[in-house]
Amino acid sequence: MNYQLKKKILISGKIELLTGLRIGGSTSAMSIGGIDNIIIRNPIDNKPYIPGSSLKGKMRALIELRDGTIGNKEMGAVEHGPSENPETLSCRLFGNSSGDKKQRPSCIIVRDCKLLTPEDKFSNADIPYAEVKTEVVIDRITSAAVPRAMERVPAGAEFSLNLVINIFDEHSEDDEKLLVQTTFDALRLLQDDYLGGSGSRGYGQIKFHIENVKERTIQFYKTQEKEQEKDYTLVTIPDELKAVTA
Repeated sequence: MNYQLKKKILISGKIELLTGLRIGGSTSAMSIGGIDNIIIRNPIDNKPYIPGSSLKGKMRALIELRDGTIGNKEMGAVEHGPSENPETLSCRLFGNSSGDKKQRPSCIIVRDCKLLTPEDKFSNADIPYAEVKTEVVIDRITSAAVPRAMERVPAGAEFSLNLVINIFDEHSEDDEKLLVQTTFDALRLLQDDYLGGSGSRGYGQIKFHIENVKERTIQFYKTQEKEQEKDYTLVTIPDELKAVTA
């Protein structure tokens, strides 16, 4: 593979939570009597965020489910993990780590998603930037209830979305279109699935709002000429992902 960079495609927008979102954080600092299922937060400002690894992993998993290319334990760390076959579409976009001669780097970069919703919008939150949802496990024989407290970011919160797709010299125009289209396909699949935990119980329904898709050729980084950045036109944004404009 020729790893010389040809261009970067930058996709930006927002993620809107349609239902509460829970992506678990560390419980090492849990206080006595506190919530035992906390969300991940930035340790500097205590604001929740969506890790790029969580978003990328879900996007990849959905593409592999769609294409029937889930990996197996012989080629990966878990029984039904990511595909390590370099010929699959998921490996062509998300890369693989098999270590053989056909190893592919990830063509897509998924940034951590920062909270965009102002602090004052959370004025009625149970705790800073979050709600506490109490769930109950019922004993099927005795009907005894065992409550558990789940922390999650409430519906209506918005996060940043920033993706970068690297296009190398080995990629033809058709290859480039396929990588970008697959990225949009993954986002569309995710809108009809869920992000984070407890999705079968209503958590994690999201909506993407794509605001900009730009391309920067390698000349942009060599010369810093603004004309080397332009709107991306090879693949159009699917209607269900477009940001609503007034």
